[in-house]
Amino acid sequence: MTTGTASSATADPATAAPARARRSRPAWLPDVLVVAGYLGLAVLLTSGQWRHSGRLFHQAGDQVLFEWMLAHAARSVVEGENPLFSTALNAPDGVNLMANTSVLGLGVPLAPFTLLFGSQAAFCVAVVCCLAGTATAWYALLRRRLVTARSAAAVGGLICGFAPGMIAQAGAHLHMAAQFLVPAILALVFRPGPGPGGVWRPGVGLGLLLVWQVFIGEEVLVFLALAAGVFALGYALADRAAARRLAPALLGRLAVAAVVAAVLLAYPMWFQFHGPQHYSGMAFAAHGFQLDAASFTASARQTVLGDDWLPGLLSPNPTEENSFFGPGLLVLAVVVVIWLWRRPLVRALAGCGLVFALLSLGTELRVDGTATGIPGPYRLVAGLPLLDLAVPARFALVCVPVLGVLMALSLDRVRAARRPPAAPGLPVRLLWTGAVAAALLPLVPTPIRAVPVAPVPEFVADGGWRPLVPPGRTVVAVPPVTGAALSPVMLWSARTGLAFRAPGGYFIGPTGPDDPTARWGAPDRPTAALLRRVAETGAVPVLTDTDRRQAVEDLRHWRAALVVLGRLAHGDPVRRTVEELLGPGRPVDGGWVWDVRDRVG
Repeated sequence: MTTGTASSATADPATAAPARARRSRPAWLPDVLVVAGYLGLAVLLTSGQWRHSGRLFHQAGDQVLFEWMLAHAARSVVEGENPLFSTALNAPDGVNLMANTSVLGLGVPLAPFTLLFGSQAAFCVAVVCCLAGTATAWYALLRRRLVTARSAAAVGGLICGFAPGMIAQAGAHLHMAAQFLVPAILALVFRPGPGPGGVWRPGVGLGLLLVWQVFIGEEVLVFLALAAGVFALGYALADRAAARRLAPALLGRLAVAAVVAAVLLAYPMWFQFHGPQHYSGMAFAAHGFQLDAASFTASARQTVLGDDWLPGLLSPNPTEENSFFGPGLLVLAVVVVIWLWRRPLVRALAGCGLVFALLSLGTELRVDGTATGIPGPYRLVAGLPLLDLAVPARFALVCVPVLGVLMALSLDRVRAARRPPAAPGLPVRLLWTGAVAAALLPLVPTPIRAVPVAPVPEFVADGGWRPLVPPGRTVVAVPPVTGAALSPVMLWSARTGLAFRAPGGYFIGPTGPDDPTARWGAPDRPTAALLRRVAETGAVPVLTDTDRRQAVEDLRHWRAALVVLGRLAHGDPVRRTVEELLGPGRPVDGGWVWDVRDRVG
């Protein structure tokens, strides 16, 4: 045996050299290269905004919201302010941040970076972390638990982190794109056996991860809990013996995690639902955000084959293109399910993906932009607590890791297969790898599109307002309250590190002091509504003394010290309207300012 081995090595020196090179190479190097590839791709996809302060990603208002939240988290760390509430916006009433997407679970760790480089750079770094972090987390889970081939895990992680739906969400919704905790949570929930520490150690770890996920985004946690439940049910039906064997430890871990999470989240949850400026319901009709059945085989906007017309027909808006997988990937997924049907894991994944794909179609099926009149499966659950507030289109995000895991399993299977030496034709491995590559090629993402935004006036950015704003007073941007998502004052506040208080902003709050019904932004004051109409139409109205008295009364309500007008599309009509209300303004760097301290008192 020894002689034979030696003679083989001597006879084939070409294979011995690569083997020695592999042994001398650090074991961790390939993993580092995979993660570096994810990071490089994420940086490339955000390249439209690096070093461009006058640009935001396509859904500009949502980026402003999250920039402000990151700046608030950093300020809370430094100043010791309440992280769950702030009066920096919607002055004098404030905003319940626990009831909004405050992403404290991202903002607090990024606080040093936000303080050093500002909210825009922090937002871009957060997007990179969300995309690359999600891909890396799934790669680690696949590599440790489900596949042996590193290349298979790398492809699976790539799909999970950079699918079209993830790219669409990342440009606007940090709380939806930040899914890097999902694989870790699933790894603890579906632990293969009791392992070291019994149920206590993994249960405590699971509870802490759940708390962290709540402070990143509760919506992802709700989807995760539903998906895990559907998957567990499917796996139990596919392998009853394994389910009976694993159930006691699983339920024990969940019980420990529930206790840990309940203790740590008791006050934040009370604050969210009963604290100041809490609200009930949703500020928009969530059921209207559903996907078209044809979207599953279409190309998303931000892919190499994407365009603007078809995705606009098949999805509610550019940030909800969660189902655009293309025909090739779906066909391969069906092939994998048939091919590996004997595995309970595959059957459970297929059932879970199918359920959530159907739920994403909403209450009435649409095909190619046409309502069919056929009730959608979502109607069966639309009235349930929590699900009545869910956006149906986002259910399709559950399909992303399902497809990623299925592709990883299939690539691992063909890599492990060995073709007999005498078998004719191309190896199965090469054929299948080529098929997967062909299916993924149309989904290659393009850089997230950026749009121009009016810059922060130099008077605001450089602190020229500081000597004119006493403590307890506010800076009122024009228009004070916006009807659209893009709020100028929120951008100014974020880019200056929440240096001043202001009315208005883009958030969800109550309709009024005695009406907790949810609405976008602050309730309108007459002057805010008037100035917003002028900003939107460019038409200067005929003003009366009643309008002028109302303007002073509204400024008193806001505790205003300064009124500032930055760059607007209809800036000149707005300026003339403000001058009709308050008198002549003073030009400053980047806009106009009105000192109203004496008038407000």
